[in-house]
Amino acid sequence: MHISEGILSGPVLLSGVAIAVVGTAIGLKKLDYDRIPQAGILAASFFIASLVHLPFGAGSVHLVFNGLIGLILGWGAFPVILVALILQAILFQFGGLTTLGVNTVVMAMPAVMCYYVFQRVLNINKAKTSYLAFICGFSAVLLSSLLMASSLIFSGEEFLQIASLAVITHLPVMIVEGFITAFCIGFLYKVQPSILHSYST
Repeated sequence: MHISEGILSGPVLLSGVAIAVVGTAIGLKKLDYDRIPQAGILAASFFIASLVHLPFGAGSVHLVFNGLIGLILGWGAFPVILVALILQAILFQFGGLTTLGVNTVVMAMPAVMCYYVFQRVLNINKAKTSYLAFICGFSAVLLSSLLMASSLIFSGEEFLQIASLAVITHLPVMIVEGFITAFCIGFLYKVQPSILHSYST
C-alpha cells in the first residue's frame, strides 16, 4: 500500500503532507504518556508486517494492522504510522519521502475513522467483540485501498485502471486483517481489557 515516488501529482502530495501534519499534531497531543509503550509495540508491528509485501503497479500489497492500531490508539495512529513509514523509506526505500504524507494519510486516516466507529461499540457489545473487530480490520484496509486509489486517480486519469485493480487486489488482505484484528482484540479483552478503554475523543 506504499505509493512510490514520482507518480502522484504536486497537489495530491501537498494535500497529503498537510493532512498528515495536522493528524500527527492531534495524535501527539492526545497520545498519553502511559500509551507510549503500546505505541512503540504497534509501530514495530506495523513496521514488520508491512515489510513482507508484494509490489503491485504504483504501490504494494501487504498487511497494515491499521484497524487494530486505530482501536487501541485512536489519533495516535498518525504519529505511530508516520514513524514506521519514515524508517521504511530511509532503510528500505519503501514508498519514499516525497510520498510520506500521502502514505501516512492512506493508512492512518482509516485507523482514526475505525476508532470512532468501532471503539465504543466494542466496549458496549462485548459479546460481539470478534465479529465487530473483524469488520473493523476489514474496513480499515478497504478504506485505505480506496484512499490509495483516489490519490492515484486525482493524479491522472491514466491511473484509473491501476487504482481499480489496487482495491481488488487488497481483498485478500482485508479478510486476513479482519481475522487478525478479531483475534488480537478478543485476546486483549481476556488478558488486559484496560488497553481497549476509550481515552481520546
